[in-house]
Amino acid sequence: MTSTTTVLGASGSDKPVNDELDYHALNALLNLYDENGKIQFDKDREAANQFFLQHVNQNTVYFHDLEEKLRYLIENKYYEPEVLDKYDFDFVKSLYKRAYAFKFRFPSFLGAYKYYTSYTLKTFDGKRYLERFEDRVAMTALFLGDGNTAVAEDLVDEIMGGRFQPATPTFLNAGKAQRGELVSCFLLRIEDNMESIGRAINSALQLSKRGGGVALLLSNIREAGAPIKHIENQSSGVIPVMKLLEDSFSYANQLGARQGAGAVYLNAHHPDIMRFLDTKRENADEKIRIKTLSLGVVIPDITFELAKKNDDMYLFSPYDVERVYGKPFGDISVTEHYWDMVENDHIRKAKINARDFFQTLAEIQFESGYPYIMFEDTVNRANPIEGRVNMSNLCSEILQVNNASVLNDDLTYDTIGHDISCNLGSLNIAKTMDSPDFDKTVETAVRALTSVSDQTSIDSVPSIREGNDSSHAIGLGQMNLHGYLGRERIHYGSEEGLDFTNAYFASVMYAAIKASNKIARERGEAFGTFATSDYADGSFFDRYDPAEFAPKTERVKGLFANSSIYTPSAEDWAQLKADVMEHGIYNAYLQAVPPTGSISYINNSTSSIHPIASKIEIRKEGKIGRVYYPAPHMDNDNLEYFDDSYEIGYEKVIDTYAVATRYVDQGLSLTLFFKDTVTTRDINRAQIYAWTKGIKTLYYIRLRQMALAGTEVEGCVSCML
Repeated sequence: MTSTTTVLGASGSDKPVNDELDYHALNALLNLYDENGKIQFDKDREAANQFFLQHVNQNTVYFHDLEEKLRYLIENKYYEPEVLDKYDFDFVKSLYKRAYAFKFRFPSFLGAYKYYTSYTLKTFDGKRYLERFEDRVAMTALFLGDGNTAVAEDLVDEIMGGRFQPATPTFLNAGKAQRGELVSCFLLRIEDNMESIGRAINSALQLSKRGGGVALLLSNIREAGAPIKHIENQSSGVIPVMKLLEDSFSYANQLGARQGAGAVYLNAHHPDIMRFLDTKRENADEKIRIKTLSLGVVIPDITFELAKKNDDMYLFSPYDVERVYGKPFGDISVTEHYWDMVENDHIRKAKINARDFFQTLAEIQFESGYPYIMFEDTVNRANPIEGRVNMSNLCSEILQVNNASVLNDDLTYDTIGHDISCNLGSLNIAKTMDSPDFDKTVETAVRALTSVSDQTSIDSVPSIREGNDSSHAIGLGQMNLHGYLGRERIHYGSEEGLDFTNAYFASVMYAAIKASNKIARERGEAFGTFATSDYADGSFFDRYDPAEFAPKTERVKGLFANSSIYTPSAEDWAQLKADVMEHGIYNAYLQAVPPTGSISYINNSTSSIHPIASKIEIRKEGKIGRVYYPAPHMDNDNLEYFDDSYEIGYEKVIDTYAVATRYVDQGLSLTLFFKDTVTTRDINRAQIYAWTKGIKTLYYIRLRQMALAGTEVEGCVSCML
């Protein structure tokens, strides 16, 4: 292909000198077949090349050498000098050379475009680029290495090799002087008092301005009409709190770079549950309508059992439950105590028909894609840490124990509880399967995420700080499952597809626990509540039969035989159990599979572990308009292995997630896709199927008609972007 030069106008815009197509036009050819009826994949690669020739190269600030560049970036307050101070300059120079030696090229136009519009360091006026991809990787590795040269080198290898990709907040902010936090999202609980509500709103503002989405638990707040100081009909319930939170998130954002985003979770047996759902109706009264806040519902097993019998379901006053049981409603197992609470005259209650509840749930999901669903008892049966999980996050994959803070009248802390922060990053399954050392890839990722936890201290929200310091929790995710299966000519959700998913996730679990145990040995420290966890007494390991780890089908056996993955034997599993019981693990939580979005594009991956939404994805990107993204690893010879989510159907998607869920200590962000012929009854069937298969959470509901109309639900701004 003949290169073209560019002319920069006064505005800095790009204009090809000759008549050759520009990068946007080349990318658009993906949407047109060639004369042989083939998809023009080569045009997208040409578009990526032209993007550099016509735009990036023309708008990049160049320096004579690395020393001049780093000095300029530090002196002008673009980089934190403390990061580089931990290393000799000769090592820093060698690390940059190591990154550039990969001779990296973006495989897709959207990957390149996303990186340069959303991640790379720009001049303060936003007009010129100060980093290439290799520079951002090197600085991220230096930051996360925290002075450890071996870790920094390993990180460059894993990120440049495409095997590991830190989540957006980390990759965007690491090493920058003007930055937000490195953490993807936060979870806060609210107690049933004005001090806690006030503190939560302040915390939401503080966290939102630093970046990352914030989810809040509303289940403990007394319902509308409940008494306050024994005076009847005084409480306004959860809706006004939701309105306050929505306004807070719209006000606070991360230096204008990312809009604030929040979610609220409510137990299905809270008396305000139907009003809570009504806030997302298209025709809701403006006084209660919630436009931008995401909704999540916590559903215990008893709700499904009551619906199966077509019985009424009782809704219990959180104020009375806390008085009777001595702990907040969110910390009570509704399934375990349901009939006792029904019979207890000291607990106010109302009732609705259980099937009507599920019908309303499906109606709201049909209209808006919300609410997210957390299957409470499934989550807590799998939770290895002492305590109760009562909520999730903005993308429904974080599932950790929290505990309450006690506040004084002036909103200072009498007792600092533990709230939750999410340190995320994902492995590219296709590249990880190609890794020369699978265990090292996983260990490097675990160390990188642990470094995010270790270097995070959010003093403005002490409960977040204390929770992070105690748990060292991380969330190692996965992406590109469909891309890998398609590359290997395996149908998503098939017997071989499920076999691969099982063996792969079992191997990741083993390697991640082994890595965390190694860190605990090095530091002589386990996470704060290790002694009371299922890891300490070995019961976590007893849940698994190592015979189930190994692949069963011949095709998948061959894939693993040709990889560096070592499937643990019964002896390996027993040894790991003994090592963990003796030395502990450093991270209370290790895995969580987010939806992934922008990091998938720059990593050339299919999003998360769900199927593609279309063979050629169409996105609207700022001023440039429509951009086309081909499914990674798809070519004109393997198209049949890239059926989209709507064609594959929810059963195979749920089956795949159910297999992976067994090996993930937190959750997996699971979106369900339906054709435009779907009914609310179909959505209910999918919910029931997910519950029976052991799924922990459901994220969005997406209808094909919504996507075609250009109104599909936006992705999670914290974890996905």
